[in-house]
Amino acid sequence: MFDVVIVGAGPTGLMLAGELRLHGVRVLVLDRDVEPTPVVRALGLHVRSIELMDQRGLLDRFLALGTKHAVGGFFAGLGKGWPERLDTSHSYVLGIRQTVIDRLLAERAVEMGAEVRRGVELVGLTQDGGVAAELADGTCLRARYLVGCDGGRSTVRKLVGVDFPGEPTTVETLLGEMAIAESPEVVAAVGAEVRKTQSRFGTMPLGEGYYRVIVPADGVAEDRAIPPTLDDFKRQLHAYAGTDFGVHSPRWLSRFGDATRQAERYRVGNVFLAGDAAHIHPPTGGQGLNLGIQDAVNLGWKLAAAVAGWAPDDLLDTYQAERHPVAAAVLDNTRAQMHLMSTDPGPQAVRRLLAELVDIDEVNRRLIEKITALDIRYDLGEGHDLLGKRLRDVTLKTGRLYERMRGGRGLLLDQTGGLQVAGWEDRVDHVAEVTEELDVPALLLRPDGHVAWVGGDQRELQVHLTRWFGAAT
Repeated sequence: MFDVVIVGAGPTGLMLAGELRLHGVRVLVLDRDVEPTPVVRALGLHVRSIELMDQRGLLDRFLALGTKHAVGGFFAGLGKGWPERLDTSHSYVLGIRQTVIDRLLAERAVEMGAEVRRGVELVGLTQDGGVAAELADGTCLRARYLVGCDGGRSTVRKLVGVDFPGEPTTVETLLGEMAIAESPEVVAAVGAEVRKTQSRFGTMPLGEGYYRVIVPADGVAEDRAIPPTLDDFKRQLHAYAGTDFGVHSPRWLSRFGDATRQAERYRVGNVFLAGDAAHIHPPTGGQGLNLGIQDAVNLGWKLAAAVAGWAPDDLLDTYQAERHPVAAAVLDNTRAQMHLMSTDPGPQAVRRLLAELVDIDEVNRRLIEKITALDIRYDLGEGHDLLGKRLRDVTLKTGRLYERMRGGRGLLLDQTGGLQVAGWEDRVDHVAEVTEELDVPALLLRPDGHVAWVGGDQRELQVHLTRWFGAAT
């Protein structure tokens, strides 16, 4: 019997597996595909995800295979350069293909002891205090908890009867990787001209004559699960660019729509939903993969606490309370971006107006913080401005704060030197150091890096230790 079964070996499921293994949770990851997908839907990590990789000691692996880009213009392709003085030590986007992200997260999960089984399909589940998962080959697996990280067409979500309301696809875009016979100079010049009026067009060089090609589709396919053909791409490239650039030898071809949907509930008993199983939206701003990774980090330590037996009664419910509003906000901003990318006169008028406003530094900063998830503040009650926010990395006398968070435990940063975590030492680290970067006596960080308490009183601290880390031992 496993403690947690994760359905879906994408970035959300694999990140969650690693988070759970930090705490010794017995984890099984199932995926119906025999091999990892070659489709590259995401192209990088935003600031908050980069910070999380740093907190878990994974960032060097990603930096070695990625490229830093300090660029703006993420919100519907608008904006100036990257704003100065972002509240982070990682003021860049890390360009790295999703296939590489998946591989690195899979390696980490397996290194830590998670089991990953591919070519295995979930067909049924029941709950009786735990979860019984029925597989297509007739096998039945038992676990205390099950998490559906199995994408927008989630089997888990359907099996537990969770509604997925929202808006269907009205605009479809073709996406693929293929070789281009035309010269790079012509491809770049034509693409730049087309993008003056069509934001959903792009030809990104990948090396060795291959390009990532994106072009509006001719309507919405009746069955969107069927991939487009190379002829579909040629026809649409001719329609928008006046040439098909001599595209040939595709590696993979896909399509995506502008549907926005969100699960009404993220939890049904001992079954949870995360990543695209809980929310889908257009890829504008590159937020989807990052949103799923951050779901996993929020849920991971809470599930581990429940398995270990010290979780407060409502700790698992805070997953939906915190992450559902975050995804709802992403759905809203992607809806707005898709509207701004329309070629109709009304949206174009709004786009011109917003382009002027984005020249204001604070507007540009606000949009960048929204896209990169730096603006998230969980509702943890009234108090200090830091409460509920994630904390940036700060320099301590003996290193960096994020280096102290590698174990996925809580952390008390105590600048008074007089506080204690006695009774919670098995769950919370005590760092009694002073930093010039924070003007607070002390603060309590959750394992996901969000501030749970700010103050200097031992009795207040114990209340919040109990709230987030259970009873003292």
